[in-house]
Amino acid sequence: MQRLAAIDISIVLLYLIGLLIAGYLLGKKQKTNKDYFLGGRKLKWPMVGISMVMSDIGALEIVGIAGLAYTSGLSMANYDWIGCIPAMIVAAFVFIPFYWKSGVFTIPEYLGRRYNQTVRSLVALFWGLFMIANLGIFLWTSAKTLNILVGWPIYASILATAFVIGFYTFAGGLRAVVFTDTIQYFILVLGSVIIIILAFIKVGGISGMVSTVEEIGGPSRRDFFHLVLSTETTHPLSWSAVLFGLAFVLSPAYWIGNQAIVQRNLGTASERDAKKSVLFGAFLKLSIPFLIVIPGLVGFALFPNLEKGDDVYPTMLRELLPPGLAGLVFAGFLAALMSSADSYLNSASTLWTMDIYKKYIKPDAGSEHLFKVGKSLTLLFIIMAVFLAPMTDRFPGVFSLFITLLSIIQGPIFALLLLGMLWKRANGQGAAAGLIFGVTTSSTLFWIKDSIFKIEDPALYIAWWSFTTALLTTIIISLLTRPKPAESLKGLVYTTKA
Repeated sequence: MQRLAAIDISIVLLYLIGLLIAGYLLGKKQKTNKDYFLGGRKLKWPMVGISMVMSDIGALEIVGIAGLAYTSGLSMANYDWIGCIPAMIVAAFVFIPFYWKSGVFTIPEYLGRRYNQTVRSLVALFWGLFMIANLGIFLWTSAKTLNILVGWPIYASILATAFVIGFYTFAGGLRAVVFTDTIQYFILVLGSVIIIILAFIKVGGISGMVSTVEEIGGPSRRDFFHLVLSTETTHPLSWSAVLFGLAFVLSPAYWIGNQAIVQRNLGTASERDAKKSVLFGAFLKLSIPFLIVIPGLVGFALFPNLEKGDDVYPTMLRELLPPGLAGLVFAGFLAALMSSADSYLNSASTLWTMDIYKKYIKPDAGSEHLFKVGKSLTLLFIIMAVFLAPMTDRFPGVFSLFITLLSIIQGPIFALLLLGMLWKRANGQGAAAGLIFGVTTSSTLFWIKDSIFKIEDPALYIAWWSFTTALLTTIIISLLTRPKPAESLKGLVYTTKA
């Protein structure tokens, strides 16, 4: 660890040891699947709100969005301001209370009650595979950063990170995830503020940053400080892509239908607490672009010749921080890394335990048995993620890969959730057809994207079209087939009462 001083190494090691101890202590009294997957439904709403934000701004977002801001500019802030806050407010007042009252463990469980078990299984399969792939992305992101910052070999970094995340998630379940996320949030904010201040001092403030970028110039910097981009640009965040693909589809799909996000809301003590947790998270989101987009902007002014945008955040950590501060800020980065990975690990275990194992392998399994299965799957999935992590290097950027994977499945799943809650006539046949046709559409469009789209990365447009095709297919097939009996929809559609 030749790039860190002894005091920095001590800070980082103490932090990691603290996480391991916290996971062990929080898991000692857990005995049932409700304890492990939902924190016993005793989670405090402020901690849940913080945990939601931390799961969304893990290392992948810090490295990936800072990296895209390095190459594309201020428009990346749309992923938080447009891509989070409006959808979180809608989720707080409409969807999250509905999930909580239904008493479900997972989103697929709700869809299974609303439509049929085929839909439940397909959604659980898609989300389960997505989460395991994302775990691999998170581990690779950490490994690349550790390699740049402290010189660790990439595969040693993957194993070390996987061990820490796997241990405290395996031991403590969702309660450990939420508790550690709360601590990690404050460390991350402090670390990000420190690195931004030091970067601005070195570049000469905001005016120095702007003048340096303009001096470097080039066509790719023309819209560097513009939040809203014209549709004439080849940039993936033109206003139409942001409006239709992000604001209308991926954003609500993420905050309403992402098991890793919604699961902690289901662990609060009341419906009111579930609402408050999401609204508090939305409030915290107001400041996030300043913490993860600005480093990319000022980083370009300081280090304009990096091979990859994803290298900017770890390079700033390495080059700007003196001994002592380096360990503190690096601990903040590790906090962000682990907050996303632990959430996806716990949620993947929940999905496969409740929606696959309990449904098809052991329907009569008791809560203690499911608790043990969930812990075993946690261990299995972290091992699988270790082997999947190196595949991430085949893609140009970690955040682009993440959005691509989301764009394939989230549009169709959001169409099913939207119709399921708001339209009584939607049925299982329509939902299954809509889901399959929507995922097929998005997969096909990605396969032939270069011959259809004239922008760098059409993921947001593909999300919109997969959502639209799934929505229309579900409506048409539902109208052509027999509706579900009205009595089976009580408490599952807004126009009915439990």
